[in-house]
Amino acid sequence: MTPPFTPTFAHIPPGPLEGPLQLLPINAAVVSVHAADGAHVGSLKLVGGVWKFKAMGYDAAGRMEPGHGPLTEQHNMAFATLDAAEVSARLLGALTDGADASA
Repeated sequence: MTPPFTPTFAHIPPGPLEGPLQLLPINAAVVSVHAADGAHVGSLKLVGGVWKFKAMGYDAAGRMEPGHGPLTEQHNMAFATLDAAEVSARLLGALTDGADASA
């Protein structure tokens, strides 16, 4: 399967994350999560019948940093299903909910 975006695996500087998030199935128990521009930001893993988000970041040299990246605070967020719209809304909504209480 060829995704409708170009997956990239590199450091993402701090700041807003471009959405909606894109889901790319890897196998029956793992789905790669990418920003709209293709940047890899984590994975969803099927653990005990629940999909759990695993944040992923990359350092300046391009080395993987599990539990880091722009969605660090959402690490281990659980989802009952793999609904791309819900995953994107919840993960990206968590970025803005605490950042601007006046919105």
